[in-house]
Amino acid sequence: MYTVKTKECFDAAHFLAGYDGKCSNLHGHRWQVEVEVQAQELDAGEMVVDFTRLKKDLKQLAEELDHCMIIEEGSLHENTMQALKSERFRVVEVPFRPTAERFAKYFFEKMSSMGHAVKKTVVYETPNNCAAYEK
Repeated sequence: MYTVKTKECFDAAHFLAGYDGKCSNLHGHRWQVEVEVQAQELDAGEMVVDFTRLKKDLKQLAEELDHCMIIEEGSLHENTMQALKSERFRVVEVPFRPTAERFAKYFFEKMSSMGHAVKKTVVYETPNNCAAYEK
């Protein structure tokens, strides 16, 4: 089995609604995402995948989350959401708790839907703390 891997970073804030700990407060991370793809055989170009395409697709997904506040749908009062938007803050709502674990699955599924044979994704919240997802 052949594998190749690339990574991309984005900066974003989040919080964990209802969590009993420091992460219930709004805070930011320099998130790093690693995507590893696999192939049993190499393509006609003797590659698993063209790195240009792999990097472009991951960069597109990372840019969608860069410099924003990521929140779980329904975790803020409507008037809070309106106030943030009136101040022109970019808020991205996701249908899951925005943890490294859930983002690992999110990137796995997104990259897979773009046609990549994803083996594993790893999402770092900090240089020392990460979560991974693989099927």
